[in-house]
Amino acid sequence: MTASEDNSHLPKHVAIIMDGNNRFAKKMQMQKGDGHREGKNVLDPIVEHCRKNQIQALTVFAFSSENWNRPQFEVDLLMVLLEETILEQLPRMEKFNIALRFIGDRSRLSAHLCELMLQAEQRTANFDSMTLTIAISYGGMWDIAHAAQQIALKVMANKVAVEDINVELFGQHVSMADLPAVDLLIRTGGDFRLSNFLLWQAAYAELYFSQTLWPEFTVEEFDDALAVFAGRERRFGKTSEQLQQKKIEN
Repeated sequence: MTASEDNSHLPKHVAIIMDGNNRFAKKMQMQKGDGHREGKNVLDPIVEHCRKNQIQALTVFAFSSENWNRPQFEVDLLMVLLEETILEQLPRMEKFNIALRFIGDRSRLSAHLCELMLQAEQRTANFDSMTLTIAISYGGMWDIAHAAQQIALKVMANKVAVEDINVELFGQHVSMADLPAVDLLIRTGGDFRLSNFLLWQAAYAELYFSQTLWPEFTVEEFDDALAVFAGRERRFGKTSEQLQQKKIEN
């Protein structure tokens, strides 16, 4: 599918698990870590394509809570690449009017990286063409537990009553609460799992799994994912007949 003038069938929020960097490096007989460097360059055309298609939000999984368990040299390299990504992305965000955000547990990140993240968020906070969110030291279970902690503190401070805790209130305390729910979640690299990514936000997302390794993922395949999404019937617990009736009524 090429860029469509009718955006009604496009997702408002796309999330991507960018998997396959290390396998790409092995496949291409590259040095350890070079796959991550190659993968870093794939994101820019995808971001620009989302913006052109008026997709409101793109969220990418850069470093998970579990990635801290990887070899130290790889963790150190990923931290360096994240810093480079922020510095490289800022001018692009300013050029294209894109807000840059980060989600995840910042307590394990260096003070320098945290400062870079904060500065980037502040400098782009008022940009409104779309939002690019990078998940760093992020896990969906951490996100849900963190939201529960925030609500518990409000209960202890008598700001929230226990009986008022519901799905809507809980959803206001998870990451990206002000953005649309994830409509389409793409995973590259051939695995068929969510790997603890956006468990709350992607509860009703359409899933697209690609065999393509992330450094080889293209805008054309991204369009294929959009085409698959456009062909899905999203019922949200209702029946097909109910959806058809609603279309007739509208």
